[in-house]
Parts: sequence; C-alpha cells; structure tokens
Amino acid sequence: MSSAPAESIVVVPFGDGAVRVELPPSLRGQRRLVLDRLRALPGVRDVVVAEQHAAVVFEAEGPIPDVAAALVAVEHGGGVAAAGELVVVHVRYDGPDLPAVAAWAGRGTEEVIALHLAPTYVVETIGFQPGFAYLGSVDPRIARPRLPSPRQRVPAGSVGIAGARTGVYPFASPGGWNLIGTVVGFAPFDTERGAALQLGDRVRFERV
Repeated sequence: MSSAPAESIVVVPFGDGAVRVELPPSLRGQRRLVLDRLRALPGVRDVVVAEQHAAVVFEAEGPIPDVAAALVAVEHGGGVAAAGELVVVHVRYDGPDLPAVAAWAGRGTEEVIALHLAPTYVVETIGFQPGFAYLGSVDPRIARPRLPSPRQRVPAGSVGIAGARTGVYPFASPGGWNLIGTVVGFAPFDTERGAALQLGDRVRFERV
C-alpha cells in the first residue's frame, strides 16, 4: 500500500484551537487507530473522526499538534488499534420498508433478514445524531439506497439500511433510511453514559 507524504496531507484551521484534516484514503479503514493516535498527541483535548475527515481540538495556548506526522506514522504501521467491544443488539424485524427492500433485492423477506443478520458489523463513524453509529458493511445484495424522499419522522429505535450502511436511530427524527426493524432492549444513547457504541466497536444483530 502506498502512503501519503506528510506535506500532502491537508490540515486546515478549524476555529480557535482546532484543525481539520482530510484522511488519506489508505487510512479510512483504520479510523479507530487514527482516533487513538491523534488523541495521544501532546496538548490534544478531543478528536472527532468522520468518514473522510478528522477534527482535532487542542489547547489553544500551546503548539499546534503535528497531525500530519501522526497520520503518516499510522500509514507506516505505527501501532495497533485497541479491539472494539462486541455488542449484541436484539432486533424485531417489523420495519415498514422490509417488503420494499426484499422487492428491490429480488428476494423474500426472510432471506433479507438472514442477510442482515449474517455479518458482524463495525462502527465506521458516528454522527447525524448523538449515538448514531454507521455500521458497515451491509451485504450488497440488500444494500438498497436511501429513500428518494425522507420521512418526516422515524421512530427512535428503528433499524435502517442505506446502501452499504446499517444503523439504529437513537431518537425520533426525519430520516431517509429503509426501515427494516426495531431494536429491543437497546438504547444507542442516554444522557448518563453517552453513546453505547464507539468507533471500531463490533455489532451483531440477533432476531427476537
């Protein structure tokens, strides 16, 4: 795998005491390791890693952390990410879009459910809502794209598919994912402990 030289990594100011960096494509499958390495830089107070970018917040009175050098070190094999937790999420497959996903896939609903249950998913990024974890990768045979028009209200706890991603809505909100089920006994977010899933965690769905 080729790696990017430090000078080619784009780091730009992001308000007072923060920078925004575009992740080299070679690192977008190692977001947990990127998070760990950036958090370990001197003076860093917080790091948010998204699909293609990371934001690094640091002590404004100190030097700017060498974010580019840290990413190059990761590319060169610097470190191993801590293993994410394995979280089992129980699902009732009662979503209103399950028949549409089955029709799009040319399969029965039971086969769609089986294909959704089969993988162990990985939290690839977190966003949209507090605790909304983007899980990949959905089997391409059932990876129906987002709805052409989003719903005005998706109930909290809905399980959706949008292309290669699946996830659970922590809160009721508008949303355009294909709703295939509802979680049982799982809260993606609460005010006491924050998000239930962290970057790099692994998720298995179990049917109830």
